[in-house]
Amino acid sequence: MSTSPPHGPGHRGGTTPHTPRNDAGRPHWPSPAAWPVWVVPALLAFVQVFGSMGAQHGGGRQGSGPPWADGGGADPGVGHADLDALGFGLLLAGPALLLLRRRNPVFTLAAVGAVTALYLLRAYPYGPAPFSLGVAMMAAVVAGHRLAAWAGTGVGLAAFFGLSALIGVPEQERGSGWFSPQEPSAVAATFVTAWALVVLVTSELLRMRAQRAAETARTRAEEERRQASEERLRMARELHDVLAHNISMINVQAGVALHLMDENPEQARTALAAIKEASKDALTEMRGVIGALRSQGETAPRTPTAGLGGLDDLLARARAAGLRVDAEITGDRRPLHAGTDLAAFRIVQESLTNVSRHAGPGPVTARVRIAYGKHEIVVQVDDDGRGVSLLDDPGGSGSGISGMRERAAALGGSFEAGPGPGGGFRVRATLPMEAGPEPDGPEPGGPPSAEPDGASTVRED
Repeated sequence: MSTSPPHGPGHRGGTTPHTPRNDAGRPHWPSPAAWPVWVVPALLAFVQVFGSMGAQHGGGRQGSGPPWADGGGADPGVGHADLDALGFGLLLAGPALLLLRRRNPVFTLAAVGAVTALYLLRAYPYGPAPFSLGVAMMAAVVAGHRLAAWAGTGVGLAAFFGLSALIGVPEQERGSGWFSPQEPSAVAATFVTAWALVVLVTSELLRMRAQRAAETARTRAEEERRQASEERLRMARELHDVLAHNISMINVQAGVALHLMDENPEQARTALAAIKEASKDALTEMRGVIGALRSQGETAPRTPTAGLGGLDDLLARARAAGLRVDAEITGDRRPLHAGTDLAAFRIVQESLTNVSRHAGPGPVTARVRIAYGKHEIVVQVDDDGRGVSLLDDPGGSGSGISGMRERAAALGGSFEAGPGPGGGFRVRATLPMEAGPEPDGPEPGGPPSAEPDGASTVRED
């Protein structure tokens, strides 16, 4: 179980802030989608303003424009209009509009496209001004507005090139009038179209990656919820078995003590001692089960707190409650998987509890048989009681029978419960020897197994 990191000075509750780390433990930056919405616009405003200023002060000579502007180096250069208040406003308007990209990506794409087109039609210096448009296109695609992004980009480029063809001037005269963009050429159209396609295709790849990440996170969350539900069911079953067995024993012994209090005080004293022992066992097991709910940083059991190593103590308590119990263990006893060991013990425990509660009056004998096979272990409990069958008991909750059946099914085993061939009642469970990886070992600080031949890796008490 992991422990939370120590709190630094001045920390008040919650989790300690820390740099995200990848699976290898190395710190890494969060994705841009996790950044505050203003970070990208702020960076773009800085880059566009100072980048465009640099392009302007580089002169309207050869090399000051985009890759298509030099025309192979034969022309003296590409002209431009100097940046004025409107130019700086347009350079800042694009990043400012990007603040809306998460709420309304389609509107943001249209508005940033219009601002960028106006900047280029005014023939201001070529530079990083289209960067905001690229981010707006990417935001629209990633948000799922694929048709609007692709169709809008195509229509926008066609409209811009069409308008530039109508009012455009040669590159040397660019910026000579209020609206004097450069005449479009095949090279320019190809370059701009390729740039737009690269942005859109990259956006599609990012969108698919985000969808896969979201699906992975959703699957992981569903798996965690399923595991949590199974853990709650397991703990409820454990609590039922612990409480039902020990409370039944306490109830039987309390009745004996009350009946013999006056006539046989010594035997009543023995019954009261059995009640004390049963209550102690119940508290011990409940601590082991509820320990799994402890907060991080505390020591909690990692392995079941009961197993066939505690079978002798279980049988002794049943005999102290007035049952006659015969036990037989056959086969080659060997360590069991923790889940199988716990299930076998709980099935014997619940069966003896049911015998004491439902077997009826008179001396009752319970026969416990544990058979170790090559690949499975068989747990069988028979009694010769004359009480009502658990399967027909309208007053019973049925949790015991259903709980035992669920334990066996969870391990891939089988379970049968019903009237015995010679009367009474029979419970029989067949459990696989290997239900999963071997447990790490006994619970830290717990008592060792009472079985020298390793019949169980943990003990109940």
